[in-house]
Amino acid sequence: MEGGIHGGTNTDGSSTFGDCFSLAWKNPYVLRLAFSAGIGGFLFGYDTGVISGALLYIRDDFKSVDSSTVLQETIVSMAIAGAIIGAAIGGWMNDRFGRRTVILIADFLFFIGAVVMAASPGPSLLIVGRVFVGLGVGMASMTSPLYISEASPPKIRGALVSTNGFLITGGQFLSYLINLAFTKAPGTWRWMLGIAGLPALLQFILMFLLPESPRWLYRKGRSEEAERILRKIYSENEVEGEIRDLKESVEAEIKEKEISEKISLIKLLKTKTVRRGLYAGVGLQVFQQFVGINTVMYYSPSIVQLAGFASNETALLLSLVTAGLNALGSIVSIYFIDRTGRKRLLVISLFGVIISLGILSAVFHETTSHSPLVRTTNTPLKAYTCPDYSFAGNSASWDCMKCLKASSPDCGFCASGVDKLFPGECLVSNDTVKNLCHGEDRLWYTRGCPSRFGWLALIGLALYIIFFSPGMGTVPWIVNSEIYPLRYRGVCGGAAATANWISNLIVAQSFLSLTQSIGPSWTFLIFGLISVVALLFVLACVPETKGLPIEEVEQMLEKRALHFKFWEKRTDPLDKTQGA
Repeated sequence: MEGGIHGGTNTDGSSTFGDCFSLAWKNPYVLRLAFSAGIGGFLFGYDTGVISGALLYIRDDFKSVDSSTVLQETIVSMAIAGAIIGAAIGGWMNDRFGRRTVILIADFLFFIGAVVMAASPGPSLLIVGRVFVGLGVGMASMTSPLYISEASPPKIRGALVSTNGFLITGGQFLSYLINLAFTKAPGTWRWMLGIAGLPALLQFILMFLLPESPRWLYRKGRSEEAERILRKIYSENEVEGEIRDLKESVEAEIKEKEISEKISLIKLLKTKTVRRGLYAGVGLQVFQQFVGINTVMYYSPSIVQLAGFASNETALLLSLVTAGLNALGSIVSIYFIDRTGRKRLLVISLFGVIISLGILSAVFHETTSHSPLVRTTNTPLKAYTCPDYSFAGNSASWDCMKCLKASSPDCGFCASGVDKLFPGECLVSNDTVKNLCHGEDRLWYTRGCPSRFGWLALIGLALYIIFFSPGMGTVPWIVNSEIYPLRYRGVCGGAAATANWISNLIVAQSFLSLTQSIGPSWTFLIFGLISVVALLFVLACVPETKGLPIEEVEQMLEKRALHFKFWEKRTDPLDKTQGA
């Protein structure tokens, strides 16, 4: 069975951004469906991106957060933990109650979470609000692209589902702008987190006025409603063929349902097409996270500080560049996804990601191994010298990095006023010393050291985003909206989204701890090695679904064995159609 809208197959790769503009002129109803559902993607992006900047100010407000790396990671990752639950139950809810209903529930959760976070008196309630938001994110992450996919003609399906990816990255970009806008406002992070309630309210109203997915309606026996919606989506000369194909698809599904009433994991894995689809879909979602994207999106300002940029405002401003490039990459994806194809875009993306992570690893190695030395000088700050440095037998060998690793108590580095790369002072880290250091027009470092290589780290981050966003950023979601038979789409989509969020949680909860224990250089090197494995996986296991009606995707998976020897030319005639 299939799960996307049927129609003429686009095999010439001519479906581009221009087709969307043409559609907007001929039939704006389809775009209205896509963009209304896509606000879920916007909320997904905003709520996952905003915490990167808000965290800097939460640390300033709550000393318990500032002194605990684990608590910082928990505030970030509890939204992801909520998303795991949201994605897991979202699959079942999608099949039981419909795509539109799940989006409305997600909006309610987004709104409640935003209010709770904005009013939080301490870290505990803030974490509760993050869980609520996460539940909404998990549901929206799989339901928005599914709804769009099922209300899109095949020729522009990839482009319209990519608009969801664009709105995710657009939400992340706007979150950085909002962060910058509220840096001087009373309550800083409360405004940053609370303002997300507004788009949730907007989408709730818009989706309330829109219909359910025509595919879901047909599957539930509400064929008249489904046909009414299809007639709004397709032209008169296309709609009868679409209705006929959909009817055949649902009848075939009913026959299969009579054979097996219960969907179980064993049943899924025993069904060849579903099993092969899950290998590709779940694998892509896992690798999307394990190549390290959300270390950049959740901790971008912290990474910028590790690269040697001290102030919160500077870190946020520079992080805005990466968020902007991420949004731009999504636009590039909309243009190329139906022209270039899913698989080729993934391969190009991963090649660039590997190179970028290699640059980041090398730059941070140089940054950490050539940080400014520590010297005791006769300044008013001498009285606050770090105890570990004062009592060290080898204090002459101390540099900034060694100073920041001191823990009894925590210490910071006050850079030289002449040149930040000259020797500075290692001092006890507290607000008094920080203000005294700033009072002498010197920079205060607690999360990274001054470096002449900092700008190279920014270039590495920019390249990483430029390559990641158009391919690995959007294609996994598109493939997962296309690759499963209709009857299993909700369950399989939920399994893939859950795998994505579990992987996301592992990365988010471990990144700061990894950079502390083995350093950012080794951390990015690990992500680079995982990216090499991801590239081999894409070449061997991911089929090309460009322009194919979804019943043909199922036929392709039925005939296509996993192609581990990807360097050998395929002889299967179906492979010529799919261009894998």
